[in-house]
Amino acid sequence: MPLDIVRIRAAFPGRRIDYYRSIDSTMRAAAGLETGAVVLAGEQTAGQGRLGRAWHSEAGAGVYCSIVLKPAPLLTLALGLAARSAILDASGLTCDLRWPNDLMLADKKVGGILVQAADGHAIAGIGINVDQTAFPPEIASEATSLRLQWGRPPGLPSSTDILLALLPAIDRFLHRDPASILRLFAEASSYASGRRVTVRQPDGAIEGTTAGLDLSGFLIVRKDDGTDTLVLAGGVRASGS
Repeated sequence: MPLDIVRIRAAFPGRRIDYYRSIDSTMRAAAGLETGAVVLAGEQTAGQGRLGRAWHSEAGAGVYCSIVLKPAPLLTLALGLAARSAILDASGLTCDLRWPNDLMLADKKVGGILVQAADGHAIAGIGINVDQTAFPPEIASEATSLRLQWGRPPGLPSSTDILLALLPAIDRFLHRDPASILRLFAEASSYASGRRVTVRQPDGAIEGTTAGLDLSGFLIVRKDDGTDTLVLAGGVRASGS
């Protein structure tokens, strides 16, 4: 279903909201805009994911959004909490958070967040799968959508409904202090502590059990020999998945 851009702009009259029916990447379009500006798309032809991956952006089927923000501590974690809150408020579905930036339903990825620095700003890209009923073969085993997880009347909230909840949620969570962001993320994420994981790193995979977050929001993984490894980046997956 296409975004109701008139409704979205009416809800946030003082905010710059650019909309493209189709664009290569909302993150590219957001670079150079003022703080607070939002770029939305009905479709992305070259959506960006973490670690150089593409983000599948089917036309009219999801939230494809980039926001220009001021750099802040724990920004990716705060945005994950905001997206989780928006999905819960709009649909009643409760997402798990896979450190650092994945929204999960039924152990599959329903949304993701990518933050990049640009000209003293942070460009935050948020993608949420809403109406997809199928995915390309290369991601079909790992991806899901709100539609696929819905399974009950009345009708599923639209991407417009998700966005109307998302933008205020981002503003709320960005005003949280770092200690509360760490606490809330740990409470919302089954991956933060006590989860057996494999972490893909450039020099090889690490296996162990998650043991919480440090003060900078990095993930602590306790290996089987009892030593702790601080994960600064990398693909975290539940072991065996």
